[in-house]
Amino acid sequence: YVNDELGELDLGLVASERMLRPGGRLAVVSFHSLEDRRVKTFLNRRAGALARPSRHLPEAAADATKMPQPSFTLLHKRARQPAAAEQSVNPRSRSARLRGAERTPAPAWPEKAAS
Repeated sequence: YVNDELGELDLGLVASERMLRPGGRLAVVSFHSLEDRRVKTFLNRRAGALARPSRHLPEAAADATKMPQPSFTLLHKRARQPAAAEQSVNPRSRSARLRGAERTPAPAWPEKAAS
């Protein structure tokens, strides 16, 4: 990507975590699967909805207990997609994905845990 769109998206997501007050809502519309994956990973990680660590890797289990408190709660488990009626009127909307989260009172994650 010429303008480092994915890097800018990552910076914007981290900035939103720091700028939103508790109860504030973040809504992100993505039009590309790479963008959506970044948004999904960021929100799931910040909401504490990570895959469970392997019971066969004690280091991973120990790292999981060191995670900061969730700074977001997910508004919906899955991304919202345009309705069929919207897609028939606006074919470009087919690729749109909306994800939302609400900011919790927990402090923003440290830069080290941001990735």
